[in-house]
Order: sequence, then structure tokens, then C-alpha cells
Amino acid sequence: MTTATTPGQGPLTGVRVLELAGIGPGPFAAMLLADLGADVVRVDRPGGPGLAINPAYDVTNRNKRSVIVDLKAPDGAARVLDLAAHADILIEGYRPGVAERLGVGPDACHARNPRLVYGRMTGWGQDGPLAERAGHDIAYIALTGTLGMIGDPGAPPAVPANLLGDYAGGSLYLVVGVLAALHHARVTGAGQVVDAAIVDGTSHLAAMIHGMVAAGGWQDRRGANLLDGGCPYYGTYETADGRYMAVGALEPQFYDEFVRVLGIPEHADARKDWTRWGELREAVAARFRSRTRDEWTAAFDGTDACVAPVLSLAEAPHHPHLAARGTFTDHGGITQPAPAPRFSATPTAVRTGPARPGADTAEVARDWHVPDLTKDQSR
Repeated sequence: MTTATTPGQGPLTGVRVLELAGIGPGPFAAMLLADLGADVVRVDRPGGPGLAINPAYDVTNRNKRSVIVDLKAPDGAARVLDLAAHADILIEGYRPGVAERLGVGPDACHARNPRLVYGRMTGWGQDGPLAERAGHDIAYIALTGTLGMIGDPGAPPAVPANLLGDYAGGSLYLVVGVLAALHHARVTGAGQVVDAAIVDGTSHLAAMIHGMVAAGGWQDRRGANLLDGGCPYYGTYETADGRYMAVGALEPQFYDEFVRVLGIPEHADARKDWTRWGELREAVAARFRSRTRDEWTAAFDGTDACVAPVLSLAEAPHHPHLAARGTFTDHGGITQPAPAPRFSATPTAVRTGPARPGADTAEVARDWHVPDLTKDQSR
């Protein structure tokens, strides 16, 4: 398969990805591959994958094409295997053994396409005592120790939406894995299975912290460390209007600028004195409560104090820096994050809106040379 790229399409132009529809990290991983230019065909099941969201607003299905295959129909597995025969990467997020029972597991796919990279996305992984157990992001990250790191010491751990487990520990590791395996397949001609487990990826994200614990530089409890809110000059503070400012003035020169702009020069030497951190936190909190978020944003504008306003999802696209970079884009009436990262020679873009289930069957059958895909499965 050609590796040539088309300007405006992304560095993965020419790569074919088959996504077996699911929810959570699998679709997000496939979206990232699609954003990077891959031709992602999502195999939707009759009736949808299970989340009650209007397909027109499911941004994780942008830049993809969709076909509908009933894997429980007599010819369902054969249709998917026909597609897998022409794919470079396959992504599935079933519980261990389900793909095999449906007839589309790694062995069946590799019999048709030995070069295929078969990406498996789960929470617990393909083996281990919990492999067969149901779960969601919050349970996976709970066991890794990372959930327990987040939040105030006197309150339950804070829930980071599904960003830490599903997407950071899951999707991103799956994408890294399948792209690394694709490189290997193109060098050697041999495909392989990539077992991406959220428990593995999320644990891996905390590698630096584990090193700090071993060195005695991190206490294994919430709100007691430099980067978890324990430090008064690395955290968030409420403003007069009930909004928040974020502070990250870790280095000496940034801290000096921070206390100067905030107006608490008497605390300039409290940075390294842990015994004064309580009074420092109180002083910082009192100062931030004296003005609104926008007033403090203006005060810190142009400084290197490492202070920023905490914006809402609706506010973020309008921030001057993000607007200037085009971090967000509007497509089909939906404001959404633009593809990331950025490439100098093969720029990416939101090419199409969310794929509608089954809308691209004829086109995919033609482009992937799978004519049987268009036959009526109900017969």
C-alpha cells in the first residue's frame, strides 16, 4: 500500500483502519488515527453501540466512514474478514474472547491478512484475574493508584471525567502501540496483536511519580506534594466572582513574579519553607478572593508568573491564544478541538463530520474492493 501523503490530509494518508464499533477509548483512538489522515471505516452494529447520543454530534466519529454489519448474522464475520483483508490496522474493544466467538479474532483476521495490526482496547487487559470483569474508567484508574492521587486530602478523590483512564491511559497508548506495530509490519511483513489495557497505560503515566516515591520526594497521599495541590503556589484559587485562577509558579523566578503581582511581597521567602506554607496559602487565597477572575487575568497578563484563568469548555475556544492558534474549529455547526498535534509537511484537518451509521457502505465497498458488503444481510 502506498505511503504517499496528500497535503491537507495528514501523515497517515494511505493507511486503512477498521474499527469495530464500541464506546469510550476505542472510538477516540480511531478518531485520532482518522484526524491524522487514515481512512477509518467504522463497522457499526444494527441499533448502535449503546450510548444515547445523536450520531450527528458524536465528534469521535469525525473523519471516518461507516458501514453496518450484523456480526451475529450468518455472513457477518465473513464481511468483517473481507474488510480486514484490506486493512492495515484493526481496532476492537470487546471483552476478551468476544471477538473470537464472533469469528473476527486475531487468528481469523491474520489468516486473511498476515500483515494486519490487531489492536485490542480493554480496561483490565487480555489476561489477569479481572480480565473478564465489566468496568469503566473510574474503576480502572482506582486500582492503579492514580485516582487516589487526585483531590483534596480531606475529601474523596476527585473524578477526572474519563480523560485520565479512557483517553490518556487507554486511547493514546493504543494509538502509540498500533503505529509502532504498523512500522514493524511494514519492515518485516508480520502483523501482531497490540494489547492496550487502561490499567497498564494509566499506571505508566505515573512513572515519574513512582520514581519520586522511591527517592523519598513524594508522599503517597493526596494534597501533600509539589504537584498535587499540597504546594500553595501550585493549585487553584477562588476569585471574588466565584470563578478560579490556576497557579503554577514553581521556579524561583516565576514565584517572585507571582508574589509581586499578587501583592504579597512579605511572603517572598516562604517558597521553600514548608512550615510557612499554611500561612502562605491563606494569604494567596485572601488576595485572589479580593478581585474577580477577569481582573486577576488582566493583572497577570504579560507576566511570567505562570498564572492563568480556569475557563469553562464554552469559554476556552474564545481565549485569544487558543483562537490565534486555531486550537478549536467549527465544523458542521459543532465547535470542537482541532486535530492535534500539528505537522509542517502533512497538515491535518477536520475533513468530514461525524459518520452516520451505514451511510458509506457503497463507497467503502468500492474503495476497499469488498462488493459483498452491499448485500442485504436480512435475507
